[in-house]
Amino acid sequence: MVEDDFIILLELETILSDAGAQIVGSCRTVAAALTLANDGAIDAALLDSRVGHETITPVARSLARRDIPFAFYTAQSSSDSSLSEWPKNVILGKPASRNAILATVANLLRRG
Repeated sequence: MVEDDFIILLELETILSDAGAQIVGSCRTVAAALTLANDGAIDAALLDSRVGHETITPVARSLARRDIPFAFYTAQSSSDSSLSEWPKNVILGKPASRNAILATVANLLRRG
């Protein structure tokens, strides 16, 4: 997961952990996320489209190169042109319900 807002990241961790997911990384910076995306044992990823002032594009490209499914979890879906590079990826708008988050991750895992 990549999310720069600590409270949202904590909420995502709780939702996914309670559902039985093993979280291999919770990143609050693009640099940390890129390290994990390049080398981590990842089955699926949830990405905020903007982390601070940076775009998540390098992380998404790394995951795509490794054929790791990912979805965007963002409040900026309509204003972020960088998302157009991945027109088939799910964009889950913030805030999303627990069920929507779990369904999105479950679908990613089925694709992976």
